[in-house]
Amino acid sequence: MSTSPEIGRAEPPSEGPSGAAKDDPPPHLPPLDEQGGHERAARPGFAPLSSGDLARACHTTTRTVRFYEEAGLVEPVTRSEGGHRLYGADQVARLALIIDLREAGLSLQDIKDLFELKRHARTSREASERMTQALHRRIEEMQTKIACLSRLREELRATVSIVDGCRACPSGGFPEKCRGCDVMVRADLPRAMRLLWG
Repeated sequence: MSTSPEIGRAEPPSEGPSGAAKDDPPPHLPPLDEQGGHERAARPGFAPLSSGDLARACHTTTRTVRFYEEAGLVEPVTRSEGGHRLYGADQVARLALIIDLREAGLSLQDIKDLFELKRHARTSREASERMTQALHRRIEEMQTKIACLSRLREELRATVSIVDGCRACPSGGFPEKCRGCDVMVRADLPRAMRLLWG
């Protein structure tokens, strides 16, 4: 449910097997914590991550890593001798949160505003109040979407159950006679069934 970002172009499309980086994290990444993210890797001997490592750690693609880097939401800490971008392990948790927020429907600008909110506040009180208000607003929006998605899920489940029964329909004249079918005139017919199958 991606929305159009504010940097003048669309989200990067999902990459196929040749461009995907969704397999297991490389062995030098720390284990997942209870929240599904990686521990901050500010530990001795932790190697910087390539864009591929970062993508695998977040179960996404290198194209997505580049997209959010260009948007200013993730950034490399250095480059390899060959000129490849290398990221600190703290970017794993950051990118994972960004992806989750995007999936929840926040725009790129919304996410940027959240990350920059504390820095632009003059006092801790102001920062706390503004962050609390911003997050409460997002929580309310998510609750509304969750309720809508739950209703839609049940409606589609009911529709699937009815459509599945149409496989063995003994009547001829498909699809012209579907509208006059006893199933289609039921008072409790789901909206999706009526509009998608009618």
